[in-house]
Amino acid sequence: MTFEVPAHSANGKPAGRIRQKNEEAIIKAAEEEFARHGFKGTSMNTIAQNVGLPKANLHYYFSNKLGLYLAVLSNILELWDSTFNNLTVDDDPAEALERYIRAKMEFSRRQPKASRIFAMEVISGGDCLSQYFNQNYLDWFRGRAAVFEGWIAAGRMDPVDPIHLIFLLWSSTQHYADFASQICRVKQCSRLTKQDFEQASDQLVQIILKGCGLKPAVKA
Repeated sequence: MTFEVPAHSANGKPAGRIRQKNEEAIIKAAEEEFARHGFKGTSMNTIAQNVGLPKANLHYYFSNKLGLYLAVLSNILELWDSTFNNLTVDDDPAEALERYIRAKMEFSRRQPKASRIFAMEVISGGDCLSQYFNQNYLDWFRGRAAVFEGWIAAGRMDPVDPIHLIFLLWSSTQHYADFASQICRVKQCSRLTKQDFEQASDQLVQIILKGCGLKPAVKA
């Protein structure tokens, strides 16, 4: 079974509108179940019921539970990684990094369950992601690192290790989805609000940009 993330390839073709709409509804229902019960505890029958489709129709889109689980993982990775594709050496580093940090934080706010499913998969060994870390992924990652190297070579930001900077960008933004319960206990609140995410985004932008020798834009 293949695992594909369109952001890593220029050959991805969009699905038909109706199929895409149905797949999105199925993936959303699957996120709820996988986040609540894990891969082993999730039932295809329950997902079909939650999305309002006969089980046979569900299998038309995803032949088995593993295929649906991989689609959930691929969906969140596509959101994260396609956004990272927008960084280019011609961009202003401060503006580009701020846009990316805020976009990733918005994904954490809107799709925390998908982020947690990905995190648990990696923590458990990442067997289902073995095809994800392929040559396309390595080429894509090196291309992202090359953007930072270009900025550094041009003297537009301080010399930092691009690999560790990328890891920092990912971990800091996804923390607010994966460890929301811990943050809520510290902040003594029941859930993180949109304002909480906006304030956290402001702080991450300031800390990360200053660590790269960049000046955050002054908010109006």
